[in-house]
Amino acid sequence: MSLKWPNKDPDEIMDYSIDWSRFLRGATLTSVTWYVDAADGTKTELIPSGQLVNGIQLISATNTNTVATARLGSGTNNTQYKFTCQIADSNGLVVERSVRLRVRNK
Repeated sequence: MSLKWPNKDPDEIMDYSIDWSRFLRGATLTSVTWYVDAADGTKTELIPSGQLVNGIQLISATNTNTVATARLGSGTNNTQYKFTCQIADSNGLVVERSVRLRVRNK
């Protein structure tokens, strides 16, 4: 089962976050990597301010000790994207969670 974010307009630049605090149980985030499924379904790493992948772009990525945030731009209208957030924590665990985002003209 994956999480779901609110819809995004293709013209918007929006922040989308995952709160890891319940999972971390006192540990902290040490690294965060964002991925999106490309048009062929391949999980592709997103580089901040990098190229468009399947029509969407990671503008920037930030995190606190417990929350990972992706600032996303562009997107193809009527497309549902699958993002994966991979984190490493201060206990040495590496975990991924997926989240869905639909792009729609508002």
